[in-house]
Amino acid sequence: RAVPPAEGRGPALWVIRDADSTLYLFGTVHLLRPTTGWGTERIDAAFDSADTLVLEISNPDDQAAIIPLVQQHGLAPAERLTLKLTSGELTLLDNAARAMGLTAAQMDPFRPWFAALTLSVAPLQKAGYDPASGVELILKARAEAADKPVTGFETVDEQIRILAGFPEADQLAFLRSTLEDFENATVELDRLVEAWAAGDVEAIETIGVEPMRESSEELYQALLVRRNTNWADQIQTMLEGSGSAFIAVGAAHLAGDDSVQEILERRGVDVDVAP
Repeated sequence: RAVPPAEGRGPALWVIRDADSTLYLFGTVHLLRPTTGWGTERIDAAFDSADTLVLEISNPDDQAAIIPLVQQHGLAPAERLTLKLTSGELTLLDNAARAMGLTAAQMDPFRPWFAALTLSVAPLQKAGYDPASGVELILKARAEAADKPVTGFETVDEQIRILAGFPEADQLAFLRSTLEDFENATVELDRLVEAWAAGDVEAIETIGVEPMRESSEELYQALLVRRNTNWADQIQTMLEGSGSAFIAVGAAHLAGDDSVQEILERRGVDVDVAP
């Protein structure tokens, strides 16, 4: 699929080099409107020069892998979600559910993390955001067309277990936060996408990273810090080998004091803005 051209310099891109390795780091947005412009010659040149594409997971479009994991970790009919909410929260849940063609009663078997994730995506899709226009799926299709191997830092199972493994109090806090922000979710993502498309990494930190840390330190540590640390480990292993790779992960992982780049820099690995 053709990507509309970005205005100006476009999204941020970094590069890590040693004697026999070149690794590009590119922040992504998982859902985009098809009209969002983010294509640039520098991104295309970096992608084309790479031997391998590295994503968070190698198969982000594999519903056959995701569905059984959601059934295993996301549903708990005996626990009854609606009994864990106040009457006010239940009203918010029902209103949000109805906006996506469901009811609170139909979400009763959902574990809190899965209810929160479902409700966080629904208003975005209604506003024209589409997973098929997300950066990962477009890059994956390009890589496959060019016979470029696609690998992942994590598996779908690992990603789902991170969310499913939160203590219930943290899952409920995630759900409450999602319900409170439901009406403004599209506005916030619009701001984030605008910052990302313009390469404004400080704004990405302000919009996408800081609010997560303020709402829950445990969420911040689990979703960003520990994963960024793991990915930095894998990048250093890649540098011990040779070759080139285009690494594309969510933009929030490449912003702030605990970003992948900052972790690498603290370990003595130079990360430069790509020319």
